[in-house]
Amino acid sequence: MKILIAGSGGVGGYYGGLLAQSGNDVTFLARGEHLRAIRERGLQVKSVHGDFTVFPAQATDTPAEVGPVELILFCTKTYDTEHVAEALRPCVGADTAIISLQNGVDAAERIGAILGMEHVLGGATWISSAVEAPGVIRQFSQFRRIVFGELDGSITPRAQAIYQTLSATGATVELSENILSVLWTKFVFIAAVSGISSLTRLEMGEFRHVPETRALMTALMREVEALARAQNIALDADVVEKSLAFVDAAAPNIKSSMQRDVESGRRTELESMIGVICRKGREWNVPTPVADFVYAALLPVELKARRQAA
Repeated sequence: MKILIAGSGGVGGYYGGLLAQSGNDVTFLARGEHLRAIRERGLQVKSVHGDFTVFPAQATDTPAEVGPVELILFCTKTYDTEHVAEALRPCVGADTAIISLQNGVDAAERIGAILGMEHVLGGATWISSAVEAPGVIRQFSQFRRIVFGELDGSITPRAQAIYQTLSATGATVELSENILSVLWTKFVFIAAVSGISSLTRLEMGEFRHVPETRALMTALMREVEALARAQNIALDADVVEKSLAFVDAAAPNIKSSMQRDVESGRRTELESMIGVICRKGREWNVPTPVADFVYAALLPVELKARRQAA
């Protein structure tokens, strides 16, 4: 399968590496020193599942050079979504499928608004990986799971073909008939943890059992749950309890990626993690006072990072 990895960081670089290793025609979209290293030395993957190097590796910062592909794995930071989607127009042919593995719940609609919703499937991943150095991906977790599916819940030939291709990599892959439920279930957890950890700037083990802080985190989960239910997206009745159990079972030294960005003074995914709750709350007439508070508290930090990045 001819595949473009749009965003070759920890997630895209790892899965793109696996796809190349399993015989697919993979091109990595990258930039700067990361791009140069991939071109010169290949893409090196250091993983708990085994190290490997993709060499030679096809990599570019100009999507038009690639032309139409069968599959685009969209793995950029969420704040780059529209910019990258516009650049990908030359890569989208009549039969191109696009799967976002980004954080949040609004990536599919944002990509589809530019490239056409008919090309987009919903997707989510569970993995711990990062760029260790230019051209080097470090993958930490035993879990490396992808769940994806058509947004209307149908099982189509293209989805089945993608499932076969992804499954051949050795990763855990599931083809879902209710991908929106999967995305919002994950979002109940990740939005709350990202928001609260970015406010406290502490490791998870230091805030999860503080009663007042746990109550705030739980209330944020409840707001996400209510927002999903207002849109008739089916969630388990105990989705919040399961999310809290996941928090409790996590390693105590975990920090969310948004927290790490806040602490480093980098741009964050605030808009896709918290801002989207506020916006969709107003759209669906669902009160979101906790999300509004978290957003207001973190927005000055985000605005400062944007100014410094400009």
